[in-house]
Amino acid sequence: MSIPRHIAIIMDGNGRWAQSRGLPRGAGHRAGVKAVRSTIEACVRHGVPMLTLFAFSSENWRRPKEEVGLLMGLFLEALDREVDELHKNGVRLRFIGELALLAPELVLRMRAAEQRTMANTRLTVNIAVAYGGRWDIVRAATGLAADVAAGKLPAESIDESAFAARLLLGDSPDPDLFIRTGGEHRISNFLLWNLAYTELCFLPELWPEFSPEHFEQALAQFAQRERRFGMTSSQVAKL
Repeated sequence: MSIPRHIAIIMDGNGRWAQSRGLPRGAGHRAGVKAVRSTIEACVRHGVPMLTLFAFSSENWRRPKEEVGLLMGLFLEALDREVDELHKNGVRLRFIGELALLAPELVLRMRAAEQRTMANTRLTVNIAVAYGGRWDIVRAATGLAADVAAGKLPAESIDESAFAARLLLGDSPDPDLFIRTGGEHRISNFLLWNLAYTELCFLPELWPEFSPEHFEQALAQFAQRERRFGMTSSQVAKL
């Protein structure tokens, strides 16, 4: 089976999962942490080198303050509880997004987790927090414009490769497979540049229901796709 080099996931449906069971939305977010753990384990088991999880978007700040506060607390809890096990299993953690918007205590814990796991090579897990795809693109464009204005970079040298390198995942391969749970069929401002040729997989299951079996389903779908990147099938067959 063809294994993706990089999987990106929108973990949708925690709140709906809780509400359907008569529970507060926070219970859904707590249940979703278990699905994160099993997904990381599945990536390690299958030899997937990179996983990017959309944990909190730039638009999620619009949610009720109580829910945002709970999510931030869950990040702290999960970091304290999980980082030892992740490190022991060779998993590297990276956080991407507008981290300056987060509480200083949380950012310190994130940086400490990054530092501790930096040398691990079995699996890299990028966690997108306070992240938006449009913000990422504007940030890259602003950086390039500043370098041109300062005379550090000729404008004519800017091409797709130069632009992609300025994105937060500029040092990583683009995702081969995108998974979204929860039944919605959109990418919701996630990795807009990086997903240009990614295979998309939308699942009806809510995120706390996402199991190793659902992960296997997504991998099976990916293996059946013909990835042409603008070429014809006969051209791809000769590669």
